[in-house]
Amino acid sequence: MNEKIRLVAGVSAACFAVMPNLSQAQNSVTLYGVMDNAIAWSNSQTTLGSTSNGKHNIQMAPGTWDGSKFGMRGREDLGDGFAATFNLMSRFNSGNGNAQFANAMFGQQAWVGLTHPAYGTLTLGRQLTSYYWMIAPWSPTNWLTGFSGAHPGDLDNFDTIYKTSNTVQYTTANFYGLTASGSYALGGVPGSLNTGASWSAGLQYKLGAFGIGAGIERFNNATPGGGAWDVNSTASSAGEQGISAVTNGYKTSAAQQRIAVTGGYSFTQNFDVSFSYSNVQYIPGIGSSFKSLGVWNTFGAVAHVRVATVWDFAAGYSYTRASKANGITNGAQYQQGSLAEYYNLSKRTGIYMLQAYQRANGQTLGSNGVSIIPATATIGDGFNSTPSSSRSMVTVAAGVIHRF
Repeated sequence: MNEKIRLVAGVSAACFAVMPNLSQAQNSVTLYGVMDNAIAWSNSQTTLGSTSNGKHNIQMAPGTWDGSKFGMRGREDLGDGFAATFNLMSRFNSGNGNAQFANAMFGQQAWVGLTHPAYGTLTLGRQLTSYYWMIAPWSPTNWLTGFSGAHPGDLDNFDTIYKTSNTVQYTTANFYGLTASGSYALGGVPGSLNTGASWSAGLQYKLGAFGIGAGIERFNNATPGGGAWDVNSTASSAGEQGISAVTNGYKTSAAQQRIAVTGGYSFTQNFDVSFSYSNVQYIPGIGSSFKSLGVWNTFGAVAHVRVATVWDFAAGYSYTRASKANGITNGAQYQQGSLAEYYNLSKRTGIYMLQAYQRANGQTLGSNGVSIIPATATIGDGFNSTPSSSRSMVTVAAGVIHRF
């Protein structure tokens, strides 16, 4: 009898010992983050909307390579291939410790969803758009950074500036290299499905060394008929996202729309090229300061090479041209060249240098959306609030990044 009791007790203890391991294998919560700081020099900086008093500047540039952030992501196996998943991400200024957004602990991403390898993934919450995810693999920001490699002002959302709240997003499983995604952000305004809402869709195809993606997105202002961008708009970060010297005169739009195509080819494991095209429209309403559609077309290309497994070098060029409208007879043009060098100290730590030059020509709208002013340079999205006061801008940066 005592032998049987000891046997049952032993089996029970073994089962309880194994159960935590099974739970751990099926469920996970991961803490992750990035610390990224650089020192940057630029030849001319002024306040947004100004065309004078530009001065050279040496400054701390937090999050230059890959935005300093902290987050938690998790996954629970639900059986039959289904899993629950979530992501909470907070961006912060690693130069002074301040949060990126006031009163928004996880303002970068905050979503929960269900996923299955055959049926795709459904997520709900604040997140990046389907447009972004479908074009992201060949974005110039992958190797040139958003700071100095995004197209001027990141007007076409190739970086991670633009997020939408209250979003339902579905992405299919990969089907012979093809993936599709669509998202809709609920405006939540009684009696009006469209007010403040956002929607997005895209396709992506990968075949061996070649890949291509395309997407479209539209952000609606919650202010009826346009005007000051309502903070209750789903595409908002305590105000309108992505305003720069390129789009400053169009910030009272009723809606924003973007269409883009990106693609690339890897000649070897150490050498690849990518291309991009985007069409951006700021659409006026009855309450907008500007009265005619604002349109920007951008073409870009990037080449990346890895040398001796520890060095990455990249070079890129983009050309942006704005339409002639709202009294403008010579639409703004922006030519930008960017270089990047990255040295891998380890799998998680690296040091880097960035260089970029931009030349602006033509005319654009001033801050009031009515007056016509000379277009001024604004490299990447690192100078959206502090562009050059002149037609030219140069920047050089060097920094260190650690991922955990």
